[in-house]
Amino acid sequence: MNWHKPAGSISSADYDVVVSPGDPDWVHTGLRVANLAAGESRAIETGDQEFVIVPLAGRRVQVSSEPDEVELVGRTDVFAGPTDVAYVPRGRTLTVTASEPSRVAFCSAVAGSDQRLAVVTLDRVPVELRGAGNASRQVHNFATPAVLQADSIICCEVLTPGGNWSSYPPHKHDEERPGVETELEEIYYFEARTEPGGPASAQPHGYQAVHGTPERPIDVNARVVSGDVVLVPHGWHGPSMAPPGYDLYYLNVMAGPGPERAWRICDDPAHGWVRDTWPDQQLDPRLPFTARDRPRKDRTDDTTNDPEEAR
Repeated sequence: MNWHKPAGSISSADYDVVVSPGDPDWVHTGLRVANLAAGESRAIETGDQEFVIVPLAGRRVQVSSEPDEVELVGRTDVFAGPTDVAYVPRGRTLTVTASEPSRVAFCSAVAGSDQRLAVVTLDRVPVELRGAGNASRQVHNFATPAVLQADSIICCEVLTPGGNWSSYPPHKHDEERPGVETELEEIYYFEARTEPGGPASAQPHGYQAVHGTPERPIDVNARVVSGDVVLVPHGWHGPSMAPPGYDLYYLNVMAGPGPERAWRICDDPAHGWVRDTWPDQQLDPRLPFTARDRPRKDRTDDTTNDPEEAR
C-alpha cells in the first residue's frame, strides 16, 4: 500500500483531495480539500460522519447546516496565524460558501453520537510553541478534546520553520492502552512555502517519515509538496522535515475505535531521549507565525504522553 498520496492523485471533480472512511485499508477518518471561487459552494450530506471545517485560505467562509448558519473569519494563507473553525455533527446537510477565492478543508470522522454545531473562534485557538532549537514548531489545537466537544474527531495544524523538524521524536498511537496510548489513525495534509525573501522560482517542499514495528511494518519516506497527503494507519510517525529555505505546514485529522476520545502517544524508545535536550535550548525566534497581534503562549515541558509535544 502506498500511503503517500501526491497532489492531484486522490482528487475528484469537486475536491483536490478526497480521503474517506471505507477507502482501502482506511476506516475512521476523512478529508476533502476544495478550492472555491467567490460565491461558490460545496454541499455534503454528513451521514454518519462529523465534520470540522478549516479555512486554509480565504478571509470569509459561510457554513450552513440547518437550522444553523455561521460565518468563519479565515486567513490569507495557512502561515498567517489561526483561523475560526466550525464543527458540524452527523446527520446534517452541510454547505460551505466562499465570500472570496478560498481553499477549505473538510475534516471528518465516523461518529457514534449526536453533538451540537459549534464554532471555535481564532482568539480561542490555543497557540502552542513546542520543542526547542531546530525542533521548534507552532501548533494550533483548535479541535483537540480540551478545546472542542465532539464524538471522535481530533484535529490540529502544525507550522514548522525552514530547517526545523516537527512531529519529533517519532511517536505512535495505534494501540488501546488505558491511560498510556489510544488507537488513532491519522491524516497529514501538507502545504509548503518559500521563506520570505526567497526567489519566485523556488520549489517549496518538505519530507515525511513513518516506520513500523516488527509486528506491523510500514515504511514511508516521502518528499511532500503543497496538496500532498500522507496516511498513517499505524506505526511511528515523524519526523516531518522542513528543509532550509522552506516553511512547512500540515493539518492532522485523527480518530479511532476506542471508547474514549483522547490523544495519548508514546515515543519511539530509540529516540525519546531527544526531549531531554530541549530545556537547554531556546525556541526558534522566527516563531510564532502570525499576521495578527495576539498573546504568545510559551512552551511548557510536559510528559511524553502530552500529544501536543509530539506534533
